[in-house]
Amino acid sequence: MASLISTKSNQFRYASRILCSHILRSGRSIPLSPPFSNHLHHSTLPLHQVELQGYGNGPLSLCQRFLSSTAAGNVNQEKPASDSSAKDNSGQEKESGQSNQKSDEGKPVRGGPVSWLSFLLLVVTGAGVIFYYDREKKRHIEEINNASKAVKEGPSAGKAAIGGPFNLINHDGKPVTEKNFLGKWTLIYFGFTHCPDICPDELIKLAAAVDKIKEKAGIEIVPVFISVDPERDTVEQVREYVKEFHPTLIGLTGSPEEIRNVARAYRVYYMKTTEEDSDYLVDHSIVMYLMGPDMQFVKFFGKNHDEDSLADGIIKEVKQYKK
Repeated sequence: MASLISTKSNQFRYASRILCSHILRSGRSIPLSPPFSNHLHHSTLPLHQVELQGYGNGPLSLCQRFLSSTAAGNVNQEKPASDSSAKDNSGQEKESGQSNQKSDEGKPVRGGPVSWLSFLLLVVTGAGVIFYYDREKKRHIEEINNASKAVKEGPSAGKAAIGGPFNLINHDGKPVTEKNFLGKWTLIYFGFTHCPDICPDELIKLAAAVDKIKEKAGIEIVPVFISVDPERDTVEQVREYVKEFHPTLIGLTGSPEEIRNVARAYRVYYMKTTEEDSDYLVDHSIVMYLMGPDMQFVKFFGKNHDEDSLADGIIKEVKQYKK
């Protein structure tokens, strides 16, 4: 707008200069257009009213005053307009700010992704899960403890599963069943007479433990050897074999079927491993079974026991059994 006004005023100033110069040359009065009459309050400008004193005080000066008054009027008109437009703009900005504020105040504040209610529910659920887990864990531990106490206080585990009736032949050639051992504490070991090292070592340990038990506690234990090699362990072979370890050691053998039945009853594993002509080995379980006076299973002792721990373990079981 300012550039447009400046352009128009320059054009008007140029036209006024031409007009004034023409008046000065002709010396006539020239009717003015309505804008001029509005500012000068008369329609014509007589020449005798204008002092011909040059450009400073003559019609040129009048034209210059008219131009300055017109420009001032335009500027004064623009200032209120600009002031009013500025006020309007500021008012609109204030109104828009107030409307935005009102609209913001009217809208509900949106919460975060996790509200307090969901967080509380999560905490309660987690506490419930932890409580349930701890309670189940304690209950499970109590059940294990109760079961272990019941096993310790009650009969030995596997009592009904280990042992049973059998029909074999002793080293004197006489038939023997489990009933021949009723009323006696019996310690049974399964092996074979051609065993190179393990069976002799275990039988030596068994014989030494039997003697120590009698010396320490005065308890008679009957040692029994049952062969798992019925094809080679005949009655004569077993008789010569058991004499080498202890005078009270009883050797039992039988047919392959009878040996299979007694081994199954006592949960004993055995199998031929290597065969070269007639010489072979038998892989078998290395366990001693302590049987009570009723020929029921009491406890087993593995290879890890020496003669002292074997004797002490048997004495302990016998004393607990008598109580």
